[in-house]
Amino acid sequence: MVERTSKFLLIVAVSVCFMLILYQYVGPGLSLGSPSGRSYSEELDLFPTPDPHYVKKYYFPVRELERELAFDMKGEDVIVFLHIQKTGGTTFGRHLVQNVRLEVPCDCRPGQKKCTCYRPNRRETWLFSRFSTGWSCG
Repeated sequence: MVERTSKFLLIVAVSVCFMLILYQYVGPGLSLGSPSGRSYSEELDLFPTPDPHYVKKYYFPVRELERELAFDMKGEDVIVFLHIQKTGGTTFGRHLVQNVRLEVPCDCRPGQKKCTCYRPNRRETWLFSRFSTGWSCG
């Protein structure tokens, strides 16, 4: 009898813990009412007032951010991809040499980290990156 009661109490305790954890994740998104009388969405300010002490250091106009540049792979244009650690640069650099659909795709050999990215009809590299020239720093 004691074993049955302890199993029942264990199941009840685990269920209560599960419900508390579930409420922590799902509860704030529901409008179940709040002590202040306002809903949660009213309390959340998506565009808070900026700090008056914050000075905008750089300004990028929209026309500058949306400009288009023509890249001529058959000409003399070159892309230099600078890898910055912890910014997703490894993934982006790998996509540049492996997944971009080109007239002449980069030649990546299994087991090597270096891929050759030649221009069409010439043996000149159009991409300088960690994956096209190798990792020169070690």
